[in-house]
Amino acid sequence: MSAAKLEKAAKADSKVDKPAAKVAKAPKVKKAKVVDIKDAAKKVASPERLINILLAPHITEKTSLAMQNNNSYAFRVLRDSTKPQIKAAVELMFGVKVANVNVVNETGKTRRMGKVQGRTQDIKKAYVRLAPGQTIDYEAKLKA
Repeated sequence: MSAAKLEKAAKADSKVDKPAAKVAKAPKVKKAKVVDIKDAAKKVASPERLINILLAPHITEKTSLAMQNNNSYAFRVLRDSTKPQIKAAVELMFGVKVANVNVVNETGKTRRMGKVQGRTQDIKKAYVRLAPGQTIDYEAKLKA
């Protein structure tokens, strides 16, 4: 081979090696923000909204057993409320520390009155488990 052809081949080889030599950089991972519990109520919703989220305590045999055994309480809540909002509302209203929140959406039952068929409202219930040592006394809040 001639010298010119060797130079062209060397240049072609060097062009091929350059892109392979570049290493793709790994994308930067964003750190998760740590939210303080005191600031959680402010970031979740306004205090007026949080006060309106809890509609009523839901007291049945099942929930009274849960109160005794698991330190959990049941509330009827607004249907568009979220778990963080419910947690912040209970902490704001009763001044307790909430461990976790479970939510149940119950569909309304179909009812019939004569020829007219209707349906009861859908409800959302929240089962709120409190931290150990925390309690909610419904009667004390009513008397105060």
